[in-house]
Amino acid sequence: MKLRLVPVLLTSLLSAALLFGGWYSYRQFAVQEPLQKIVSSYEGVNDSHITINRNEVTLKLDLAPGTKLRELVQYVNTEGSSAIDGRTLKIDVNQHSSALLDEYWDKAMFSVAEAMESRKYTLIPAKLDGLIAEYSQYKDVTATTEIDDSNVYVSLTNGKESKFIILPRVPGAIGVWNNA
Repeated sequence: MKLRLVPVLLTSLLSAALLFGGWYSYRQFAVQEPLQKIVSSYEGVNDSHITINRNEVTLKLDLAPGTKLRELVQYVNTEGSSAIDGRTLKIDVNQHSSALLDEYWDKAMFSVAEAMESRKYTLIPAKLDGLIAEYSQYKDVTATTEIDDSNVYVSLTNGKESKFIILPRVPGAIGVWNNA
């Protein structure tokens, strides 16, 4: 039996095109596009780019100042649960910061890190508000702090500029003591 090369190659190419084209179409139209609509429909999202990997969904967001980041994450997790499907959600926010907001965050960072390390999350808004009261150049800065099960969200706004910080709440490891 003699195989002809052209029909075998055409069949192989057609099979590969159908396989990968079907996979791409499913991923694009059944997973990524509905999630894109969910994210874009949220108030305060100017632009979004979604990347879906095997274990992770990455959202690159351009947010308007004053957007409630915790509520956005909660909304995406509940409404897009079928598209996320057990993957971890990673959020990358484009910063529209200014030198004033960066300086403000630099002054607050040590106290915020200390509060995160000691798990005393109520100290974070107190420190941020204390900086506004202590320094007159920060009178126009608005600091908002929100928390959920896995992250602490800090939003700094100054008119048209904004800075969004996501601080992960990593639970402490419980170990076994020798003398227990």
